[in-house]
Amino acid sequence: MPLAMPTKGTPWETLQPDMIARGQGDAKWREGKTAVYVFNAGEDVAQVQKQAYTLYMSENGLGPAAFPSLMQMERDVVDMGLWLLHGPEGSTGNITSGGTDSITMAVKAARDYALAHKKVSGQPNLVIPYSAHPAFDKACMMMSLELRRIPVGDDLLADVAAMAAAIDDNTVMLVGSAPSFPYGLIDPIIELGQLAEEKDLWLHVDACVGGYLAPFVRMNGTDIADFDFSVASVHSISADLHKYGYCAKGASTVLFRSEALQQHMIFDCKDWPSGRMITPTLAGTRPGGAISAAWAVMNYLGVEGYRHKQGQVTQARELIEAGAAKLGFTVLGEPVLGITTLAHADCDVFAVYRRMFKRGWITSLTTEPKALHLMLSPFHLEVTDVYLADLKASLDEVNAGDTRTLGEARYS
Repeated sequence: MPLAMPTKGTPWETLQPDMIARGQGDAKWREGKTAVYVFNAGEDVAQVQKQAYTLYMSENGLGPAAFPSLMQMERDVVDMGLWLLHGPEGSTGNITSGGTDSITMAVKAARDYALAHKKVSGQPNLVIPYSAHPAFDKACMMMSLELRRIPVGDDLLADVAAMAAAIDDNTVMLVGSAPSFPYGLIDPIIELGQLAEEKDLWLHVDACVGGYLAPFVRMNGTDIADFDFSVASVHSISADLHKYGYCAKGASTVLFRSEALQQHMIFDCKDWPSGRMITPTLAGTRPGGAISAAWAVMNYLGVEGYRHKQGQVTQARELIEAGAAKLGFTVLGEPVLGITTLAHADCDVFAVYRRMFKRGWITSLTTEPKALHLMLSPFHLEVTDVYLADLKASLDEVNAGDTRTLGEARYS
């Protein structure tokens, strides 16, 4: 039977401790033991998120005429994203609810653009690397598009030649990741751009993970090949504010090279009793708090603040990679951002994962090839020694004979 709503209301003084108690079994992300889902940039940033969110918690991004403050804050946030990602004159975009929303709207725009400007005679298709995010699968399922996932090369990067061979007259979008979630590696966007230009195709860069990280890592001195609008054939970019932008969930940006491209994303309904309704993204109502918190955090940190935070992320990654190497782990590829994947030739890393899970670490796994997967935050710099000590203890236990794997790790 469904749970019945209580007949009488419960005082907040009773509800609050109950809610706190319910979270006692959740991931201990405040202790730095979560390397997925949460991006911990420190208590000061968290307070800016919360206070800025509540200031506009009841306002609605659906009504720009009613809430011009939100409209201006959205424009400011988008402009800052475009500035970071080398948006040209006339580039534009919108805040969405998250990476899946941004990707879905970019796919919708690319499809409608192709149907309007090209001769697509069959089922439209997308050509993407095997490492691209499942949000593309979801978007294609929603829009009845064909998805062509192409195996990555031995370097775990998009195989441009293989992707070229998969293109036909019904292809409406090419995709590259900056970086891919499974490996934390930036695909060869320049080469994909050349292919897109040759084939006259829409190139989307999924920078949900790296869009608000890579520019600052580059400012800190790391050599990163062009991956954004500096590549002339990049038509759109998805970049999540609630990841390495350290903004409140849910907030992402979908950015376009021009307003003419963006117009293929816009939903405009005139034929209903309440008059015209225009929405830029999949959602109608958009929480004002997500927009205001993004604006506040970006202005609070500024370039110097972001450079410092992102320097902490890459330093934590380098320390963990170096410590893991002493334990016999190898890093997949050459990551330069916040994700690293650790493989081991002599042990079952899924069994290692189980032991780390028992120690309170909530991280991820890569299945092809098998590897531990970490998406690091600035706070992880304070707990690298703890992680490496637990990793060594877990590895020692596995080497001593504990080889239970992932299924048992989650349910035993």
